[in-house]
Amino acid sequence: MELGIFSFGDIHPNPVTGERVSPEQRMADLLERARLADEVGLSYFGIGEHHRPDYAVSSVVPVLAAAAAQTRNIHVGSAVTVLSTEDPVRVFQQFATLDLLSGGRAELTAGRGSFIESYPLFGAALEDYDALYEEKIDLLLRIDAADRITWSGQFRPPLQDALILPRPSREHLDIWIATGGTPSSSVRAARLGKPVIYALLGGAVNNFAQHAALYREEFDGASGGIPRVGVSGVGLVLRNGAKETFKPYWLDSMTRISAERGFPKPSGVTYNMQAARTGALYVGTPEEVAEKIVLTHAAMGHDRHILQLDFSSVPQEQVLESIELLGTEVLPLVREALGGQHQHDGAPRTETVRSGT
Repeated sequence: MELGIFSFGDIHPNPVTGERVSPEQRMADLLERARLADEVGLSYFGIGEHHRPDYAVSSVVPVLAAAAAQTRNIHVGSAVTVLSTEDPVRVFQQFATLDLLSGGRAELTAGRGSFIESYPLFGAALEDYDALYEEKIDLLLRIDAADRITWSGQFRPPLQDALILPRPSREHLDIWIATGGTPSSSVRAARLGKPVIYALLGGAVNNFAQHAALYREEFDGASGGIPRVGVSGVGLVLRNGAKETFKPYWLDSMTRISAERGFPKPSGVTYNMQAARTGALYVGTPEEVAEKIVLTHAAMGHDRHILQLDFSSVPQEQVLESIELLGTEVLPLVREALGGQHQHDGAPRTETVRSGT
């Protein structure tokens, strides 16, 4: 099991104090988190792309390059790249460059995005939502497969024996497919022969069990890869008071998002359900969060679990405490519970998490 963290560089006004961190300070905070995550043995540091005033990062590669320059082992990747509104040629060049700079630690997670601001910004039509992604993921993977390409499509000028440089330090980029959890997305990732990561943002820890099982059933091993499943979620790990601390931050962002999208307004009851033992918020002590990750593994048999710890601008001090506890306490507890074994048949071995001390 790999554990990691990701962020969108939240710069919402703090719902508890009213303070707002500047984009410049948030960039420094992100790099501090990357350094600590590397030091405590986490496997992944991700940055997501947004084009809104409440997030600091619209261009992820410069941030990831800075993080790579200050770390040694941790993988650095997008969480996610909104491929539908990007040029796959340029995306490949940027991440191949990042891979060279980082000594082979770059990852690219390709998705369609849950926000739509990038579509008008870059001249893409929302009615082409599905077609854009289908064409661009196809082109990206073709570029990854060979350094020269001849190609034509609907949304980009054709390529005629085009040489796409640079090439990554490894033979291919490490490309993941991001999904909010639909059968068609699971089948697509499987048939492309790529790892899949599910955004578990609500409900229960077993919400995506059937999708992970479908992904493995459909996986095309002829690609030379192996099926890998990741889960991204929201959480906070503190020795004391994590659930009470996190509640106003979760309610703040979820209230805002619910108003934008016409969802029912969240409440304290909703939060308590999500923060409970089988709910989708990974909030609590190291033992509680480890147990919930193990429960998720029992349902999905996943290989990687990454958490957003700064939801709605949780203060840096608490984010750093969470990162340290993830690496020094949660990760050993999870690996002990899983016994170092992982099965890809949908029936992983799990055990009860035991408190370390």
